[in-house]
Amino acid sequence: MKAVVYEKYGSPDVLELKNIAKPIPKKNEVLIKTYATTVSAGDWRLRKADPFLARLFNGLFKPKRVKILGFELAGVVEKVGENVQLFKPGDPIFASCGLRFGGYAEYTCLPVNDLIAIKPSNMTFEEAATVPVGGLTALRFLRQREIKSGDNVLIYGASGSVGTFAVQIAKSFGAEVTAVCSTTNVNLVSQLGAQKIIDYTKGDFTKTETRFDIIFDAVGKTSKSVCKRLLKSGGTYVSVTGSPRSNPDDLVTLKNLIQSGKLITVIDRRYTLDQIKEAHAYVESFRKKGNVVINIINNEIKNL
Repeated sequence: MKAVVYEKYGSPDVLELKNIAKPIPKKNEVLIKTYATTVSAGDWRLRKADPFLARLFNGLFKPKRVKILGFELAGVVEKVGENVQLFKPGDPIFASCGLRFGGYAEYTCLPVNDLIAIKPSNMTFEEAATVPVGGLTALRFLRQREIKSGDNVLIYGASGSVGTFAVQIAKSFGAEVTAVCSTTNVNLVSQLGAQKIIDYTKGDFTKTETRFDIIFDAVGKTSKSVCKRLLKSGGTYVSVTGSPRSNPDDLVTLKNLIQSGKLITVIDRRYTLDQIKEAHAYVESFRKKGNVVINIINNEIKNL
């Protein structure tokens, strides 16, 4: 099978498209034929070893634990391990690969757990592939802050992958959403449901007179000290630089929101597997809106 492999840390040029052995699922795993994956911040940061602490996870001098990146994917189950009962060959699925990564390949094996679910019927494979990382991150952080109807929520970095999901998820909980983004993304976040928008290129968002129950930094570029004056008494600040709690129903919750029409995905650019270097360079430039997709199988089948 074809897979994108990297043997050393560095620029997108370290990514190489190679032919490698097709994996075999263990007893509790499914073999997935990958239709689409994405380039996320987690992918390029592990490729580049940025921050340096990434080396403690994946090898001090060169990648050892993860050599095939790809943090999330969508595809079809091709084979199941002998202990697997929840899925069968032919099932369309979407999944977070967790710290195993592995999405940059025509086939990958994943364990059957709460990070894999049947694909929403109203999404294509490329759309579904963008949901698990950004969607789960947004949902978990907002749930952890016990978001509820009527809350005033500010989302900083509202046009990125996590941010675009956070705007919609907060709205689905009945919150009043204020989004912080640049001029070019004002229309996008408005269409996603933000009631108020602060253009950070035209003024300092911390000068607003509104006070918030939750401030969610979806890109990790602010701080609690900077945002403290914007919080109501008892309000909370949260950043993607933290670690949210997970619930076993998180991915199914996202699927239900999608199928009820309350959650869509934003795709900025599409690439093929042999264009992975260009895709990584674009995402690392911090210019993307929403998500960047890598199509491994170009024939999109929406009704599976």
